[in-house]
Amino acid sequence: MTLLQGITSPADLRRLDRSRDGELCAEIREFLIHAVAESGGHLGPNLGVVELTVALHRVFESPRDVLLFDTGHQAYVHKLLTGRARRFGGLRTAGGLSGYPSREESDHDVIENSHASTALSYADGLAKAFALRGDHHRRAVAVVGDGALTGGLAWEALNNIGAGPERPVVIVLNDNGRSYQPTTGALARHLEAIGTEPAARSDFFESLGITYLGPVDGHDCASVEQALRTAVGLGRPVVVHCLTRKGQGYPPAAQDDLDRWHAVGRFDPATGAVESSGGQSWTEVFADEMLAVAAKRPEVVGITAAMTAPVGLHKFAAKFPDRVFDVGISEQHAVASAAGLATGGLRPVVAVYSTFLARAFDQVLMDVALHRLPVVFVLDRAGVTGPDGPSHHGLWDLSWLSLVPGLRVAAPRDATSLRLLLHEALDRNDGPTVLRFPKAQAGPRVERVGRIGGLDVLRAAPDRKVPKVLLAAAGPMATACVEAAGLLAEHGVEATVVDPRWVVPVPDALVELASTYPLTVTVEDNIGTGGFGERLGRRVAATGATTRVANLSLPARFLESGSRNGLLHAHGLSAPRIAERVRAWTTGTTDAEGDE
Repeated sequence: MTLLQGITSPADLRRLDRSRDGELCAEIREFLIHAVAESGGHLGPNLGVVELTVALHRVFESPRDVLLFDTGHQAYVHKLLTGRARRFGGLRTAGGLSGYPSREESDHDVIENSHASTALSYADGLAKAFALRGDHHRRAVAVVGDGALTGGLAWEALNNIGAGPERPVVIVLNDNGRSYQPTTGALARHLEAIGTEPAARSDFFESLGITYLGPVDGHDCASVEQALRTAVGLGRPVVVHCLTRKGQGYPPAAQDDLDRWHAVGRFDPATGAVESSGGQSWTEVFADEMLAVAAKRPEVVGITAAMTAPVGLHKFAAKFPDRVFDVGISEQHAVASAAGLATGGLRPVVAVYSTFLARAFDQVLMDVALHRLPVVFVLDRAGVTGPDGPSHHGLWDLSWLSLVPGLRVAAPRDATSLRLLLHEALDRNDGPTVLRFPKAQAGPRVERVGRIGGLDVLRAAPDRKVPKVLLAAAGPMATACVEAAGLLAEHGVEATVVDPRWVVPVPDALVELASTYPLTVTVEDNIGTGGFGERLGRRVAATGATTRVANLSLPARFLESGSRNGLLHAHGLSAPRIAERVRAWTTGTTDAEGDE
């Protein structure tokens, strides 16, 4: 039996002789490399926190002491030390382990966080709760990547933690100089100076009332453990500054492209060769078109929240570095800063994950839309994202964005329409625009066969006296709708398929067209509540038309991990499932309402 196999709980680790920590850490790294090679996942960050996490579980008694990981993608080692090694074979798959902390998996996972900069606020609240309840034997410990400190929420939490010396929060600063990419900003420069000049002291934390310990070699279990025990003994807010390296112990991840190994797909652990997914992704299409746009339009600038490459601004940044701004993990600032750029006469493009933009709803509404500023938002990871799970599925954006006055949302169906819609968005001068697309391959081109009032007709039902249906597809759902129409035709149901291209607000031409069909079915990779279909249904009903408008969408709940295609099929958004539901509606065997 290996050392790792003998650890089914943190108590087993604490019984292990410290002289064997090095052997255990080597086993953990070997395990992670092979496990992530099979499923894909966040390899680089977790290889960098092996010794740090071992020390944490030696000093603190989870779950009595609460360990909070910010962000949660650095919690794989924590999962191993809390008895989940045997379940790693299903990492980030349907029914398998989550790639982030999960309350359903273990009592050792207290928060399910993958949106950065939140753990310090949780720790502040927990420390207050422990004090008020008299649980003075419990500790709140936040393991925070240095990139997370670029987020405004983290600064708000530090301000409150330092104000209450009676609340002994322990902040473990995992400083590897990167979030997804190299950490930006003044604090990053300050931390770098401390790390390279041992004689320097961090008066930043001290000025906030938080004792500073470090810097500590984060790859030395004994040094980290000693610093943590000192922090506990002080009985007040303390930051333990640990210097680590992403990808530690695996040469391809430590010496190759560090960004690529932050979150990697399946790969050969012996060589580090990553499997090709085949075809061009939506993000890659956007990246190429943004570079072309930037070369022709000097007023266009890009903004990213610490994710230049993942959102497709890396090529733009490489060619025009002065025109792409990485503001750190601070979506609120990104949007408000974009408002300033637009006010100054530039055309900002804010590229961000769908669920991350929700953190800046106030800025979208009150700083951009209120001033009718021409800011373009590009939402990557819209709809079902797959293995990243509930915190990353972009199921909500069509619903909350539809509340913003004057804002328009485009949903491209393929690479060609993405390019065209990006230009249309940039040409608009009277308010904000949004493009949304999923984490997936862009797939083949879906040709139109005609146009009706700005709508692209993708399949036209023949003029015969058979049941006819209008399928209105939002963006990438167009491919499944065209395939579904073919399946329906085999059963005597003829369907016209249209792509509205712009889904917020609902186009007038679509309302008029839908009113001429006995049944209109909308298909969208968003929740039904407040989505594209619900809004179309209200518009059609207001005309007095007798058209039945049914909606195929995603359920209004947090979806599990799984493949994108698998999840779409499970929730009725694959071609066979769409055809099945439409046939049932045309034969009157199911109700057209309430299909969220």
